[in-house]
Amino acid sequence: MTKYRADLTALNGDQIGTHAHGYVEFEHIANNLHITLEMFDTPANIQHWEHFHGFPDGQDATVPTLAQDSNHDGWIDLPETEAVSGTTMVPLDGAPHHMHIPNDNYPVANEDGYYSYQKDVPYDQLQAKFKEVFNDQDLQLDKRVVYIHGIPNDFELPVTVGGKLNDKYEQHVTLPIAAGKIKKIED
Repeated sequence: MTKYRADLTALNGDQIGTHAHGYVEFEHIANNLHITLEMFDTPANIQHWEHFHGFPDGQDATVPTLAQDSNHDGWIDLPETEAVSGTTMVPLDGAPHHMHIPNDNYPVANEDGYYSYQKDVPYDQLQAKFKEVFNDQDLQLDKRVVYIHGIPNDFELPVTVGGKLNDKYEQHVTLPIAAGKIKKIED
């Protein structure tokens, strides 16, 4: 068994009025990747996208800081995370091994801003899809960053906040609210 963990801390917390935090653990046992995630103090009663991000070339991804706020609007939006965290790679949704990022199959926080997520993923299927998309089957989890996204649609964002994917998934869906670096904790 190989075990990885990321402690997730708030991004954009002062701006959205809540400091989301939690953790995620990945346990690779035989042909199974067991994922456990718990989040606290997220915006309540909405769906939260969650993914790990990274660089396809194996470069080490890191968590952004205000130094990545390239337009100096006080927000770290999704496009601004790419310089240090790379691209969105694997969703923590209903079927991570399908790697279908934009969808409506992510966890929903309760009225207290809490949610948990657990999933057993067929490792060989995830590796095959990862190789198809990124030309490498090695997930290199300890070089990745986990992101939690999402604020209510009625929250007024500055026009400078980027991250719109299409007409259905706008900045409210993609805005990072927490992130953490994945580290190997057991081999």
